[in-house]
Amino acid sequence: MIAKNMRFVSLLTLGCVVAVQATKLFDRNLAYSSPFVGYPQFSHDTRKLQARHVAYVKRQTVDNTGFDDEHYPTFYGADFSNAPFIWSGGINFTHSVASMQGDPFDTSVLLWTRAVPIGTPDQSVPVCVSFKIFDNPNLNGKPLDSGEAFTSYDVDWTLKVEATNLKADTKYWYQFADCTNAKTVTTIGATRTLSSPNTPANLVNGGKPLTLAVFSCSRFQDGYFNAYGVAAHNTSADVFVHLGDYIYESLGNGAAIGRKVLGRELATIFDYRQRLGQYRTDVSPTSLINHRDDHEVADQAWKAGTADSNDTMVGCAFSPSGACFTDRKLAAVRAYHEWIPIRQVDVDDKLRIWRNFQIGKLLDLTMLDTRNYDRDITDLYYNTDINSIADFQNRSLMGAEQESWFYNTLSQSQSRGAVWRIVGQQIVFTQLDEQGEFDVDAWDGYRANRNRILDHIQNNRISNTVILSGDSHANWVSDLAHPNDTSYDPVTGKGSLAVEFAGTAVTSSSSFGAHIAPLAADAISQIIVTDPLNSDLQWSEGSYRGFFTLTLDPHTATATYYAMRNISNPNLDAFASAVFTVKAGANKLTRPVAGGSVAAGILKASPSVLPTGV
Repeated sequence: MIAKNMRFVSLLTLGCVVAVQATKLFDRNLAYSSPFVGYPQFSHDTRKLQARHVAYVKRQTVDNTGFDDEHYPTFYGADFSNAPFIWSGGINFTHSVASMQGDPFDTSVLLWTRAVPIGTPDQSVPVCVSFKIFDNPNLNGKPLDSGEAFTSYDVDWTLKVEATNLKADTKYWYQFADCTNAKTVTTIGATRTLSSPNTPANLVNGGKPLTLAVFSCSRFQDGYFNAYGVAAHNTSADVFVHLGDYIYESLGNGAAIGRKVLGRELATIFDYRQRLGQYRTDVSPTSLINHRDDHEVADQAWKAGTADSNDTMVGCAFSPSGACFTDRKLAAVRAYHEWIPIRQVDVDDKLRIWRNFQIGKLLDLTMLDTRNYDRDITDLYYNTDINSIADFQNRSLMGAEQESWFYNTLSQSQSRGAVWRIVGQQIVFTQLDEQGEFDVDAWDGYRANRNRILDHIQNNRISNTVILSGDSHANWVSDLAHPNDTSYDPVTGKGSLAVEFAGTAVTSSSSFGAHIAPLAADAISQIIVTDPLNSDLQWSEGSYRGFFTLTLDPHTATATYYAMRNISNPNLDAFASAVFTVKAGANKLTRPVAGGSVAAGILKASPSVLPTGV
């Protein structure tokens, strides 16, 4: 009788120990809680996952009568390699590693990988992955942080963990491994922390200029993501920023270059996971601070719908996927948080992703959400002409809460003594008349909101604001003044309040026409830059796919635009198409703009275009 009772206590103790350890290891993988931290009814309840896990452990410690398992580990031991309650049949790290996507802070970074079990494990069996982070590329010495975490089919075998207790403004190297077999490891990834907010501007990045590489619009079927590789290998970029359309929900055969997308138009969690996984198979690295635009959910997204899935009485009827907007958005956002190690911001605030990074006293990097948060209705291709409501004062691209936060962030940035205010957002800000048409899906469809931002900058004398934009699939560089403000001089830049650098797509087709040649694109640019309604616009280029870098020091901001010569195959063949500077305190592009000459596109004043590719 005593022996039986002792055996019962032993089993109970084992169950409690396993339960605590399992919950801890589930919780360490942030993919389980994102994007619904604190709301188990919406996110993955790790307590329930732990209960499922403990039920599996129980199968290893009691008579198997009543269980239908045809396979499970039957050996025991003191370390993970012999543990009876995790997968030990081997794993495959299918998508390498990522980190700089993980919103780096000054003392921590997010690390990401995907660990798929080899074989067909019981779904109640988690995969255990360990990680270590070091201060050297050879991974020598004691790791600065390490640990284990579980992943499972519930989160598509993805894993994101936070490495903490790091030094500010420092580069690190990290690696993941199979807990049950230390020889199964990922490639070694590199990451970095940001400078602490109070670091003097001239000491940020070790005293060297800090360079951001800026991307948008990477459509898989249109070409290879060579821009990522060029930025990683051929520039000195320190931080990669993606302004949206990191994936596309649409179909495309890409047959000519072997880039056919998998599946169907995205609607379910499976669809979005599959597409994210396919995009991450491109050979160029994609470690970015990411932002969502419309295509991460569906085309022309706004707060209550998209072009083909709206929360209306007939909303589902015309969606090729058969999905309503809310279901589609929640599936997209969950998969995005699994595959892109973005930090949780505020689950109580409409799946908010807008946030601010204080990078020493050199800059504030303010990331807005001008698409999914609280955007009023946009052009859905079939609805009322948005031009007729674009000037309405109560119309907002950002929502009242985000607007208020943005104004406070700009003011606080100046008050704290940051030199530059760099604003990352999705769509073209300046007024842009494109041969008689305005893109009302951009800021031209929300003119009062744009004016409120310019008013805040002007009335509060906020200096050194640089807006970064994407989405348009073409390059645009502008001074920023109130549209049609006659006090602004496009020749000298007098009257400008800020500057905008808008970049072309990584691969997505030009808004000037798919595969348009440089000369044909330049003819269109010539018309646009000389249009009196586009007085702020100083450069336009619409043929090349690519990206741009923004290099910052306490005195100067320098934007260098890069053009890919060929995206039909993986390569690093690119050239710098134009270089622009902004002096601290000037709030305008330095004259002559781009030094008076560019290698592609058209400048407003006395353009001197070098032969393409020079």
